[in-house]
Amino acid sequence: MTHGNQDPDPHETPGLDPHGGVPVGSTPPAEGSMSEAGPRHDPPRGWGKGPLIAILVVVALVAAFFLVYALLI
Repeated sequence: MTHGNQDPDPHETPGLDPHGGVPVGSTPPAEGSMSEAGPRHDPPRGWGKGPLIAILVVVALVAAFFLVYALLI
């Protein structure tokens, strides 16, 4: 087992410029410069009108039931 330098020799590494740089286009763009993968949809905030109206109707019906029950007895 050899314990020499494990780093690759820059002169033998494929895809490098003579000065040790990487040619333009051979690496992917940085994460911050890429656009999003698809359209961005913000989630709705708060209660929707439909569920809120349904809850209010149920509450009104229950209140009316107990009011009529209390008046008849």
